[in-house]
Amino acid sequence: MTDTEITNEIVLRPWSHSDASNLVKYANNHDISKNLMNAFPHPYTLEAAEAFIERVSHTVPVQVMAIDLEGEAIGAVGVHPQEDVYCKNAELGYWLAEPYWGKGIMTFVVKQMVQYGFEHFQIQRIFARPFEGNTGSMKVLEKAGFTLEAHLKKTFFKEGKFLDEYIYAVRR
Repeated sequence: MTDTEITNEIVLRPWSHSDASNLVKYANNHDISKNLMNAFPHPYTLEAAEAFIERVSHTVPVQVMAIDLEGEAIGAVGVHPQEDVYCKNAELGYWLAEPYWGKGIMTFVVKQMVQYGFEHFQIQRIFARPFEGNTGSMKVLEKAGFTLEAHLKKTFFKEGKFLDEYIYAVRR
């Protein structure tokens, strides 16, 4: 299957409890967890998968979608509306199973989720905050139309070291 054929088969859909085993299969990967907030556990257990699916299954409209390829959840993407003075903003988060990296899937998914976010939430800006060293994610955001708004020095503390924070955003 070519990269174009793969992206043609990608569907964003709500999570199902039947996705738990695939979630563990793909999320239990240090190369994924090292680029995500500490709330994303490593190792990624079945209990963590079930708790995640339960938590994200009750938001209306849906905020976190499964990235589905041929009936299999191969990653996640979410748009998280903010509160208080940030109420017109939403944070975008995502990850993809390592076997699918470099195929254009995440750029396609991010574009779809941005459209969904602006259609379903009263927001004006969607932002993402990749960690220093996550050049793949930065490229995805740039290809999806995001602009680098800020580069903050040593704001993240992950795995015993400080990392720079990059803030990318797209506006309605």
